[in-house]
Amino acid sequence: MQASTGKLQALFRQQFPGLIMPLSAAEAVSALAAIAGSEAVIADTSRMGAYLNEPRKRFHQTAAAVVLPAGVETLQAIVRWANENRVGLIPQGGNTGLVGAQVPLTGTEVIVSLSRFDRIRAIDTAAGVMTAEAGVILENAHRAAEAQGAMFPLWLASQGSARIGGVLSSNAGGVNVLAYGNARELTMGVEAVLADGRLYRGLNALKKDNTGYDLKDLLVGAEGTLAIITAASLKIFPLPEDHETALVNVASPEAALELFQFMRQRAGSRLNAFELIPAIGLEFQLRHGMLDADPTASPSPWYALIELTRMAGTAPGALQQALETALEGGLASDAVIAESLADRTRMWAFREQMSECQSKEGASIKHDVSVPIAAIPRLIAEGSAAAERLSPGIRPVPFGHMGDGNIHFNFSQPPGADARSFMARYDEAIHTAIYDVVLRLGGSVSAEHGIGQLKVDLLRQVKDPVALDMMRAIKTALDPNGILNPGKMLA
Repeated sequence: MQASTGKLQALFRQQFPGLIMPLSAAEAVSALAAIAGSEAVIADTSRMGAYLNEPRKRFHQTAAAVVLPAGVETLQAIVRWANENRVGLIPQGGNTGLVGAQVPLTGTEVIVSLSRFDRIRAIDTAAGVMTAEAGVILENAHRAAEAQGAMFPLWLASQGSARIGGVLSSNAGGVNVLAYGNARELTMGVEAVLADGRLYRGLNALKKDNTGYDLKDLLVGAEGTLAIITAASLKIFPLPEDHETALVNVASPEAALELFQFMRQRAGSRLNAFELIPAIGLEFQLRHGMLDADPTASPSPWYALIELTRMAGTAPGALQQALETALEGGLASDAVIAESLADRTRMWAFREQMSECQSKEGASIKHDVSVPIAAIPRLIAEGSAAAERLSPGIRPVPFGHMGDGNIHFNFSQPPGADARSFMARYDEAIHTAIYDVVLRLGGSVSAEHGIGQLKVDLLRQVKDPVALDMMRAIKTALDPNGILNPGKMLA
C-alpha cells in the first residue's frame, strides 16, 4: 500500500507541483474521520465503486478516500484541512457527468460526496423560488415543486440520479432550454464553500441586484474548480395545465429547421421543446426491444419531437392546429400527437434513450457540440461526410436540441466491426474532423457536458488565449493552492 501511494504521490507532484500532497492515504483517512466521523469516510477501494465508475467508463483511477459530510460546517472543516495540507478535493453529486469532472485524475485526491446535502430548504411559489441543497436529486426537486403546484423545468435523461450541485456545476441544459434556459439561467443564487473554508452566502430571490459582479454566474458552470456549491435558490414556474406533444416526420435537417422556425412563430414561449431524432435511432431501439411500440406515425428519415405547454385557462389544440398548417404547407409529411400520458412517455423515451441505444450497437464516438441554429443542417451534412470519408460504413447518429443549437453528434461503428480496433483507429481522427466543422461554423466544442478532464487539451487549443488567462487568474485568486478539482477544466 505504501509503495503504491508513493508512486501516486510522485505522479501527482509531477502533474500538479502546487499541490505537495505530503499526507499518505492512511493519514488522510485518519484526518477526515476525525473531522467528519469514521462512518462518513470510505477508505476501502472495493467500496468506492459507485463514486469512481462514471457513466462512460473512460476514467479508471481510484481515490485516496471518499468523504460524505453531513452539513455545511463539516464541509468547511474538510476544505480548511485540505487547503492547509494541499490535498486535492473532487466535489461530486450524482456521478452522472460525461467528461470526468467528478472522478479522480491521479488517484491521490479525496472525493467529497454531497449526497447527504439532500434537503429542500424552502419553496416560495409567490416569489417563484425554491431553495435546494446540492445533494437533492433532480427528480426529487421536480416532485417537491410539483407538490406545491409549481414546476422546476430542468429535465435531463439522468434526472433520477443527477443532483442539483452537479447539475449547476456543469451548467446542464436538458430538453427545456428553449423555453426556460439552462442551469445558469435558472439559478438565482448559490451558497458555496470557498477553497479556504469560508462560506459564501449568496442565496437570494432577487430578480434585480446590481451590487457588483454576479458571483453565482461564475460558480455555476465552474465544475467545482472555484468553490463547492452547497445550496442554490432556483427559479420555479407555474405548473402547466397540460402538455401537447407530437412526433413529426420531416425529410431532412433543413426541413426540420423550417418547421422549427414556423413553430416558434406560431407558439412563441409555449414551445418548450424541439428535438431532432434520426430514423437510425428508432431502428436501434426497436431492434433491441427498448420501446414497447413504435411511437411514430410512419417511417421517415428524420423526426422532430415537439412539445408545447398549455397553461391554465388556455384552450387545447394549439399544436394540432399548427401541425395541420405545417402539413398543408409541406413542412412535414406526417405526424402523431400524444393522446395519453403513455403516448407522451413513449415519445420521450424514444428521445431519452438515444445515447443508451448506441451502446447496444457496439462502440460509438460521441460529441456534445453546438452551432448557430441555422447552421445545424450544414453541421450534420458536413460532419457526416467527413466521418464517412475516414471510416466507410460508419453510422452517423446526430440528435438533440435543435431549438438551441446543441446537437449530440455521435457515430456508431460499422456493423460487425471490432469495437476496440474501431476506437483505436478512428476516435481521435473523427473528433478532429467534427471539431473542425464545428469551429468553422462558429460553434462550441462543449455545449452542455462541460470540460472536465476529457477536454482540457481541447479547450487549450480552441479557447481565446485572453479568455484562458482570465480564467486562470480567477482560479488563482479563489483557489491559490489549487485544491479544488485539480487538473479539471484548466491545466
